[in-house]
Amino acid sequence: MPELTFGDPQERDDLGAFVARAVRLDGDAVVRLRARGAGEFIDAWVATPFDVLATRTVRGSLQPGDVTVSANELLAALAIVRGDTVDPGRPQDMMWRSALPPGQGWQVIDQLPAEVVSSLADRGLTVARENPGPHGTPPASLLDQTVLTVSADGMEIKVPLRCLFAMSGMGFLGNESPDERVRVTATDAWLRIDARFGAVVRRRHALLPLLV
Repeated sequence: MPELTFGDPQERDDLGAFVARAVRLDGDAVVRLRARGAGEFIDAWVATPFDVLATRTVRGSLQPGDVTVSANELLAALAIVRGDTVDPGRPQDMMWRSALPPGQGWQVIDQLPAEVVSSLADRGLTVARENPGPHGTPPASLLDQTVLTVSADGMEIKVPLRCLFAMSGMGFLGNESPDERVRVTATDAWLRIDARFGAVVRRRHALLPLLV
């Protein structure tokens, strides 16, 4: 049986807030939990409806060190069990279908004012409401629009609107202080944007289809 252990109730509540946002975006979401470091931290991952991964790190331990569970089951367990140890739910590892980015090799590209990023997300949401897709969701053409371009050391990174939508939907933006920053990092294949309450990650280039 999987076990989550928290030394600080605030860490459990922080994970609960992250999972609650994931459930609000997708009622059938699953959460991948991975131990990091010497068993001192847990990285939680979800795949958002915007084709962008979202992650948050909390202090705690996890057994086994890599497990995928239902977001609804995990959220219920975090809300009900107030002790140090929580059963996150039945393993559903086969439900996780997204590759995870590497843990190393990231280059810092820029540090952006959080207020600017939040404002761009709000403007994008307004445009999306005015131009809904066939199912009431933003069309891919809008989601794929570049809203930010940052560069450093010969690496140019284009940030699509879908990344800002994912950040907003997961509650990573909003109520920023004037001096708060959002960090953009990248590898040759991945883009990552870190804010105060979590990060979003997306491949920079689409994978080539397999030849048959």
